[in-house]
Amino acid sequence: MAHIIVVGNEKGGAGKSTMSMHIATALARLGHKVSALDLDLRQKTFGRYVENRRAFLAEKGLDLPSPDYHDLPEIDPATLKPGENIYDHRLSAAVATLEPDSDFILIDCPGSHTRLSQVAHSLADTLVTPLNDSFVDFDLLAHTDPLGEKILGPSVYSEMVWNARQLRAQAGLKPIDWVVLRNRMGAQQMVNKEKMGKALDNLARRIGFRVAPGFNERVIFRELFPRGLTLLDLRDIGVKQLNISNVAARQELRDLLKALNLPGVEVNF
Repeated sequence: MAHIIVVGNEKGGAGKSTMSMHIATALARLGHKVSALDLDLRQKTFGRYVENRRAFLAEKGLDLPSPDYHDLPEIDPATLKPGENIYDHRLSAAVATLEPDSDFILIDCPGSHTRLSQVAHSLADTLVTPLNDSFVDFDLLAHTDPLGEKILGPSVYSEMVWNARQLRAQAGLKPIDWVVLRNRMGAQQMVNKEKMGKALDNLARRIGFRVAPGFNERVIFRELFPRGLTLLDLRDIGVKQLNISNVAARQELRDLLKALNLPGVEVNF
């Protein structure tokens, strides 16, 4: 069966779609068959990222490894039994179709609580949660005291992941490997940055996730989206000499893939 990677939290602006595209494309470049779904049915940032890639590669006559993106299939409401949710069926039908021919299925969730996102989390073998390096985003996982030093209790997103874990346990499925990424970190060593690190490590032990490094804040990520490109594509489009920032960003992606510890993945780029 395909290994399902869900990229999610319930807050926008954390870099989920950028993270999704880089993970999916990196896996494709490593020779794996990757299918992808975007559950943000309104904005579809990840879906548009893939569409931009298709258009750019076609225009330039390039053939680069890419995830195989799919829209959710339509379901005839008349086929539903009383009480059944149409979104559950759309997602389950998509996964059932993609699983036989995929090594990985990557699902990008919206930055809000939706039924689709809730169901996707229960399907996750690996859950990736990018988190901006601030206590505004940390509040999504847990409430803290005014100094940001004492954890008062889990917040809404952590409770949703807990419910997803319970559903998987009841179904006899293996536990979710939950990885929280400190994303869009600044270069300076600030007091807030140190407090965030301590708070995340403390919370990780309490509710059961792993902390891994994400991406630093870099201009390159904004420039890649319109062309649907990732850091790994730069040399293929003619960039002969990567600058220091781009080299560092590639190393961050390499470290991220290693930290995810996905089955059968040997990071060699």
